[in-house]
Amino acid sequence: MAQGFRPAGDMRLGMLAVLMGATALLVAMIHIFGGPFAPQQPVGVSIGEIAGDIRASAWRAVTGAPQPAPVPRGWDIDRVLGLAGPVIGALAIGLAAISVSRRGSTRLAAMATGLGLSAITFQFIWWLAVLMACVALLISIVEAVGDIFGPVGDLLTGIGGFFSGLFDGLFGG
Repeated sequence: MAQGFRPAGDMRLGMLAVLMGATALLVAMIHIFGGPFAPQQPVGVSIGEIAGDIRASAWRAVTGAPQPAPVPRGWDIDRVLGLAGPVIGALAIGLAAISVSRRGSTRLAAMATGLGLSAITFQFIWWLAVLMACVALLISIVEAVGDIFGPVGDLLTGIGGFFSGLFDGLFGG
């Protein structure tokens, strides 16, 4: 009686690692290109709140008033997806290592490792680009606070000008 093709247990582990790596990359891409999924404030409102918070914080620092306690951020679908991609990618890399240690297919392990690392790196590079854009935006806001706030604003503008020059020097802007 002929038996059908049945992969060995170690090969199944390699296939599972590849599937996890592909899932991790897919989750990271959906999170970045498809999101945000949770309701968001308009950008203008967020920028206005940042500017207002900077102004209020500078005023409290000048007058010696205590700063408010930080408010913990809740978990939403965007935060879960942002964490799920790299975690699944790391699990794919771990499964690939276990697969190789159990004498599984090195090709499957290499594919799983590549997909897992791609998911982690993709999300890291994306957030690095977003961080640079936010720094540029924050520098603009701090420089604008100088016009709004008066003498303390002039101090903040000087600090913003320092960071603006540093940013221009680093990134050729």
